Amino acid sequence: MKQKSLSSLKKRIKVTARGKFSRRKAGKRHLASSKTRARKRNLLNARVVDKTFTKKMERLLPGYK
Repeated sequence: MKQKSLSSLKKRIKVTARGKFSRRKAGKRHLASSKTRARKRNLLNARVVDKTFTKKMERLLPGYK
């Protein structure tokens, strides 16, 4: 039986050229006026998913790696 990937995760995760998973940081959507400029700037950049979660990502997104 063919495995289905988690559709919500497909929209949130990108796979890099080296096969790592890239994600956006949480906390920038709303209530941003109370956060400092430096804190908002730090939330801008995407991050690579921690290696402890990569096995879980591979299981939820079969065929994406």
